[in-house]
Amino acid sequence: MKAVGLFGGAFAPFHNGHLRLALEARERLGLDQVRLVPTAFPVHRPQARISPLRRLEWVRLAVAREHALVVDDCELRRDGPSYTIDTLSQLAEQFPRARRVLLMGADAFAHFHTWHRWADILGLAELAVVLRPGNDLQPPAEAAAALEGRFHPLEVPLLDISSTRIRRKLRHGKSVRGLLPDAILDSLTAADIAALTEDENPSTH
Repeated sequence: MKAVGLFGGAFAPFHNGHLRLALEARERLGLDQVRLVPTAFPVHRPQARISPLRRLEWVRLAVAREHALVVDDCELRRDGPSYTIDTLSQLAEQFPRARRVLLMGADAFAHFHTWHRWADILGLAELAVVLRPGNDLQPPAEAAAALEGRFHPLEVPLLDISSTRIRRKLRHGKSVRGLLPDAILDSLTAADIAALTEDENPSTH
């Protein structure tokens, strides 16, 4: 293994925007594989109503035919909060000689200095920050010196899809076909939809 990417998230639900981003990142960054890591107990955001195991199942359904996209359940197998530093430490043990790339969005990058042991993360992986073509990327001032030379923009023509948009459509009984991989859409149960629309209810945040 020469290069491996890490792409984590709640994936509630995993959608075609996530899938396209993982595929684009693998090609543009020359990665042998991208590991998709559903969060179990995220620290910086409310926990999804959908169980981690169900979200893991969705990701597996979505990438079943994409051999370079690997579903990693490491955060579900760990106790306690889901910290990126712990996931990267495991990845470094598994692929000690590989180039490791942590994929993140520009919003997350702006608050990177608030992450648990963020400086140690820089010793384990380079950061590829996803943004739309033509957008500027500036590191957070609080971490600018440490981040110098450790991050680069990944300009990807992103699909206009978000988990929030999907949950809102489901809440109002509208179709989400084309937004979700068909394998996930066909697997949705009434209980799944109820949990996803609870996540969208402002009173639960």
